[in-house]
Amino acid sequence: MLDIKYIKENPEEVIERLQKKGKDAREEIEAILELDKKRRELIAKTEAIKAEQNKTNKLIPQYKKEGKDVSEIFAKMKEMGAETKAIDEQLKEIETQFTGLMLGLPNLPDNDLLPGGKENNEPLRYFGEPKKFDFEPKNHVDLCTGLGLVDYERGTKLSGSGFWIYRGMGARLEWALLNYFIDTHIGDGYELILPPHMLEYECGVTAGQFPKFADEVFKIENNVDSRMRYMLPTAEAALASLYRNEILTEADLPKKLVSYTPCFRREAGSYRSDERGMVRGHQFNKVEMFQYTLPEKSDEAFEELVMKAENLVKGLGFHFRTVKLAAEDCSASMARTYDIEINIPSMDGYKEVSSVSNARDYQARRGMIRVKRADGRMEYVHTLNGSGLATSRILPALVEQNQLADGSVVVPEVLRKYLGVDILKK
Repeated sequence: MLDIKYIKENPEEVIERLQKKGKDAREEIEAILELDKKRRELIAKTEAIKAEQNKTNKLIPQYKKEGKDVSEIFAKMKEMGAETKAIDEQLKEIETQFTGLMLGLPNLPDNDLLPGGKENNEPLRYFGEPKKFDFEPKNHVDLCTGLGLVDYERGTKLSGSGFWIYRGMGARLEWALLNYFIDTHIGDGYELILPPHMLEYECGVTAGQFPKFADEVFKIENNVDSRMRYMLPTAEAALASLYRNEILTEADLPKKLVSYTPCFRREAGSYRSDERGMVRGHQFNKVEMFQYTLPEKSDEAFEELVMKAENLVKGLGFHFRTVKLAAEDCSASMARTYDIEINIPSMDGYKEVSSVSNARDYQARRGMIRVKRADGRMEYVHTLNGSGLATSRILPALVEQNQLADGSVVVPEVLRKYLGVDILKK
């Protein structure tokens, strides 16, 4: 959520920056400012009436002591009570409208981001060289099927399109990747978190996914109570609410967390013809990095997360690039995002395997997550997240880039201690 004070002081700047994200927010901003004005007027009016009520109420014992008629005072008190009730109902309606509009606004993109979408994304650096073969390489679907690593047919039979089953060495390879990621993060001082895979609505609100994107998750039919629950689309949705409605101290920060979860996505829309196999699916495994930081440490934390994601990909021996996203290509909740993109040979291009993002205080405002400074000042913390890493594109890239002419696949050195083999073969 944006800072209403900042909106009031800089309405044109807010409108201009949101325009960089492709959001024409002028009507919303004008409505928010008008509702805020009405809200404050009603609050002031209520407070004035309550002050008058207190003053009038103090007259009752004095009137009784003096033998005066208090019926007029009681009538006046009743009248003020009815007026207060009417104002409270009006205020409640305005608060609902105001909060709805505020929750619907995206985060402000950082000033250095280019406007527009993918066409304005900026590659910052490259690592390694694209893989070249002296034979006709296979795609990851054929490689995984031939080696018995993934069972696409039975995955579809169990759950429909967009699902698959890891089998044998494929399951072990997937687990090896997850262990490599988690061991690295723990070694860097991150606390391992295993959160629930089923979350309640407020988690989506805090993360910035709800209410706007509530239809993009798998909702769970709930006969126990009226709360809406859903399957988490990423561990970020859980970790962003870990300290919801709490006040941290400076000594508590930074909090560096890492979490493994399966992720569940509806992935609305049609699949592209080159996105076969496990490149885009409804369920995939991901290790998520997350930080709570002081505002002045936010940029430093962002660079740390980017470096960590890059080092994981380097450790696997992949050619990749790091891309600074343009404002419109950043998600609604984020102020800035860098993507780590690897090359999957059969797709003749780059695919994102990690997005590292800084939400600044946007999520903390939605979740009322604050820090109490040593001098007593209260501020909102900053939250950051990054994939570290998702496996659904790592594994396809791994088998394609490391394939041999006979259809076997060389295991990256960092994974061999988990698998106990150097080559995957029939």
